[in-house]
Amino acid sequence: MSQADLAARLGLKYYTFISQVENGFSRVPTDIMGAWARELGLEPAAFARHLLMYYEPEMHRLLFGAESK
Repeated sequence: MSQADLAARLGLKYYTFISQVENGFSRVPTDIMGAWARELGLEPAAFARHLLMYYEPEMHRLLFGAESK
C-alpha cells in the first residue's frame, strides 16, 4: 500500500505525514492509532504496545517490564 493510499484510508489531508512517521519525524496520532493498525492488518493493542516501546521506552518498561520485543 502506498503512503497516499494509507493517508486516504485514514482520512489524512497530506500523504507526506505518513513519510514523516516512517522516518521518525512524527508519531502515529493516538486518536487514529487503532485505525492505522487495522489498515496495516495489525492488532491495535499490539501495534500501540510496539510503538510505546519506541515513543516512551521508560513507560513501556514500567508497564511491561524487560520483556522482549
